Amino acid sequence: MLKLGKHAKGLRLLLAFSAGALAVASMMAGAMSLALFTDQQTVNNSFTAGTIALNGPGITSLSLSSSALMPGDTKNSSVTVQNDGTAQLRYAVSATSTNTDIKNLRTVLTLTVKTIGTNCATFDGTQLFTGTLGASTAIIGLPAQGADTGDRNLSVSANEVLCFRLQLPSGTGNAYQGAATTTTFTFDAEQTANNP
Repeated sequence: MLKLGKHAKGLRLLLAFSAGALAVASMMAGAMSLALFTDQQTVNNSFTAGTIALNGPGITSLSLSSSALMPGDTKNSSVTVQNDGTAQLRYAVSATSTNTDIKNLRTVLTLTVKTIGTNCATFDGTQLFTGTLGASTAIIGLPAQGADTGDRNLSVSANEVLCFRLQLPSGTGNAYQGAATTTTFTFDAEQTANNP
């Protein structure tokens, strides 16, 4: 068995002490590297989608129904188109008409639509449409997506009154006695933002 001298024992003790000191120094350096100044800020954001909405009661006020039209009769009605949404919209108006009795009354009825002038009774506003009714008729603009000729723009909370006049022309012949048709008017609205 090999005996170590005092010098070797001292060296071993010195090496053990140095290893311990290095371990302590390493731990302290690690602890010191974790002590950093930091900061963090947060901010909340809420997102709500906008709406495109026409005022229903204003649209349903359009009433041209008549059960006994005679040649030369006219029927006037106003409609208030109002933007109840949260963004500007554009709208179009179209009509579909039935022909269930094959007399084709829709092709002789004349519809005229104007902006309101003095009032709808005087019917002196700007003309937007005049013509007979087909199976499907574009009255104002087009319901297709995007800006179309004739589409009407309304800002938020804005409204406009349109005047409708339906007439059975005075020259309508006997073949149309008792003829009937039903016309459905459709108001289509879409956003104008990001929709050229």
